[in-house]
Amino acid sequence: MITAVLAAFVIFSLCVGAMPVEAAGALGLLAGGLLLAFGRHSHSGMLVIDIYARRSRYFEWSPALKTAGCVLLLVLCVVSPSPWVPLALALILTVLTVAGRGVTLSHYLALFSLPAAFLLLSGLALLWDYVPVKEGVAAFPLWNGWLVITAEAQVRARLVMARALGAVSCLYFLSLSTTMPEILSVLRRAHVPQVMTELAVLIYRYLFLLFAAYHSMRDAAASRLGYSGFARSVRTTGAVYGNLLGTSFRQAGACFDAMESRCYNGEIRFLQREKPVTVPAAALFGGLAAGAVLGIFLAVRGGL
Repeated sequence: MITAVLAAFVIFSLCVGAMPVEAAGALGLLAGGLLLAFGRHSHSGMLVIDIYARRSRYFEWSPALKTAGCVLLLVLCVVSPSPWVPLALALILTVLTVAGRGVTLSHYLALFSLPAAFLLLSGLALLWDYVPVKEGVAAFPLWNGWLVITAEAQVRARLVMARALGAVSCLYFLSLSTTMPEILSVLRRAHVPQVMTELAVLIYRYLFLLFAAYHSMRDAAASRLGYSGFARSVRTTGAVYGNLLGTSFRQAGACFDAMESRCYNGEIRFLQREKPVTVPAAALFGGLAAGAVLGIFLAVRGGL
């Protein structure tokens, strides 16, 4: 609900002045309604992202190619002087991710709602300013000054938000088509320090273990009416988080003992199947990168 309201307000703020107020409001309500209908984010104790990745038709593509291609597209999104290039990449990658059949559109939007909340809050900070005099394309009185939106702030916010949207879409295409062990294998081959990859494996795994433990405790407390009333809910929440801390330490110790019993020597390895670079995959990333470079060139020349 909060993300949908933020989306409606930010879209309205981006478009007011560039189009009639009624049209800007209708566009904002449409964006908010879509997020309200499809953007309901929920956590799960299972590695749902890896499950989506294994279902994707891009799972058989080379993880090294996907990682390099997505990083290249992400860099092109960030350096683009025009919002149209990252927006086009975000739309194309969203369509490709959903067309990969690993995740449905509703699940994709639900996953996207979490970073969208941070993106929208950043957009509000870029758009609105407090000044002593009335100016800009929209202004609202507040105390002894005005909350205003200027055309310059709209241009800056559009560019920043478009870059962030394109970058997140690149990362989602990679994470929803490539499992975490494959990404870490690519990082090892790129000579990323071993301590960083080992920590990434453990943190990634323990996040879901803690979510599973938390959900079990919360459901047990709810079945005993632990959340009936504000005061009882506060006490129950504190008790659940306190127990979760102790459970996490016990679970970490048990997992480490299990790893040592299997001859753990400080290095975590996964069985990997070699996936060669294919022509369709290389052509896709090459075409997207070439199109993005062309769009950036036209934007620099003033044609986009």
